[in-house]
Amino acid sequence: MNEHLVILVTASSETQARRIARKLLQRKLAACVNFVPVESMFLWKSMIQEEDEVLMIIKTTTEMFDELISAVKSVHTYDTPEIIGMPIVMGATDYLKWITDEVGE
Repeated sequence: MNEHLVILVTASSETQARRIARKLLQRKLAACVNFVPVESMFLWKSMIQEEDEVLMIIKTTTEMFDELISAVKSVHTYDTPEIIGMPIVMGATDYLKWITDEVGE
């Protein structure tokens, strides 16, 4: 299993995204969170929905994934928030070391 992950989480607003990110960073569950405004279309209860959202791109380690999920769910306003972890297959050695050094201390 890869040691590092990129986690995708969407939030309903920048305010909510920043609240989630701050909690993750304060608890050392993530080393970095980027914010990207996105327009989303998705099925919810068999209906097509369209929403403006903020996509968080979170860098962390596989070791922190379960705790990160719990932390996100504890403050997220969605019933079923998007929380998708993708392994970082390759990356700059010094950047990956930085993630490891910052997370879980």
